[in-house]
Amino acid sequence: MAVNVCVVGTGYVGLIAALGLADFGNSVVGVDVDAKKIESLNKGIPTIYEPGCEEYLRRNLESGRLQFSTDIGASIAQADVVFIAVGTPPKEDGSADLQYVEMVARSVAENLDGYTVVVTKSTVPVGTNRWVAERIKSFNPNAKEGENYDVVSNPEFLREGKAVQDFFHPDRIVIGTRSPKAREVMEELYRALYLIQTPFVWCSLETAELIKYAANAFLAVKITFINQMANLAEAVNGDIHQIAKAMGMDGRISPKFLHPGPGYGGSCFPKDTKAIVSTGEQHGVDMSLIKSAVEANEAQKERMVAKLEAMFETSGIPGLADKTVAVLGLAFKAETDDIRETPALNMVGRLLEKGARVQAHDPKAIENFSREFDEVLYCASEFDAAKGADALVIMTEWNIYRNIDTDRLTKLMKGRIILDTRNVLDAQRVKEAGFLYQGVGRG
Repeated sequence: MAVNVCVVGTGYVGLIAALGLADFGNSVVGVDVDAKKIESLNKGIPTIYEPGCEEYLRRNLESGRLQFSTDIGASIAQADVVFIAVGTPPKEDGSADLQYVEMVARSVAENLDGYTVVVTKSTVPVGTNRWVAERIKSFNPNAKEGENYDVVSNPEFLREGKAVQDFFHPDRIVIGTRSPKAREVMEELYRALYLIQTPFVWCSLETAELIKYAANAFLAVKITFINQMANLAEAVNGDIHQIAKAMGMDGRISPKFLHPGPGYGGSCFPKDTKAIVSTGEQHGVDMSLIKSAVEANEAQKERMVAKLEAMFETSGIPGLADKTVAVLGLAFKAETDDIRETPALNMVGRLLEKGARVQAHDPKAIENFSREFDEVLYCASEFDAAKGADALVIMTEWNIYRNIDTDRLTKLMKGRIILDTRNVLDAQRVKEAGFLYQGVGRG
């Protein structure tokens, strides 16, 4: 039986959820206050770059199962399930800003029409779902939890660049609820995943909230660990790639997220690690390990700038002032246009502060990045960015950079410095082409 769904928020999480739930056969309305975004989505034009997104968007629009609207009241009133998928940006102290979540809770309270399951998809601190239930009650004293509405925690675990794949083939579905009635609705909503025997984790609201933070914090710590090991490998003339490979052969460790680089970025790890540290502090719990990872990650970003400066020193032309640097890759990872907390922001910002000129390329993220830095020369190709450059820095692991024509680079570039923060190039081949080359984690 199809379920009527309203997804409030058509950002990254909300849009993928709307597409996926519609493709499961449900009737879905995606709601947002941004009229231009809604107009674009109703025309079948995605507002984010994500492989597979456009195909699912157009298919479900054509089927009539999916539509988008700015009318939150009417959309909620018609829904059996309301997903909260709005932003929860960090405040200055690192805690999550829940003002948009509260706005949705108010809209739900004002537009309840029959029993409604309110599902929090946004990443929120522990205790938020119970707070949402209380806010709905405060905004509508006549509403009774368990009779008119129930609140469910259903965190997302999507990887940008593979989000569509992850939605339809998840490792697990986590659902926190204290209501048998809400559980029945959620089982119906996700029936398509039951059919392919997807593992479901049913738990309390607080456990579901914490699972999301725990998973992201662990991965952030793992990335930070391998980055620090890479820095040590450089200092003692070791090879982090062989170290990581040997570590990954241990079944207790696994090879995933053992790839050194310029530090993690994106919409989740930076925000969620700070939020869980803040939650720990509020409850008097020591979260020093995660706090150290946050600090070390920022230091890793700065280390990349220092490495580039050291390479100029080695080449006999010290300093970054008046140098032209080609930066390849602006998104925080490949297969996305997301620049939130991307290490490229730090690299480009520092280069400009130190008087360098920046020529940049990225297959998808230029439009977003140009809103941050208008003084950068944005180029149509990686080779356009390399023209006349004293140095070239790879910041994102896009496939088009992995086999870049080094012979062509020697003809285009003024200098012979390549800093490969993602270790995507064949170091030996680059050196044989006459470049001073450095990756991350090799002495």
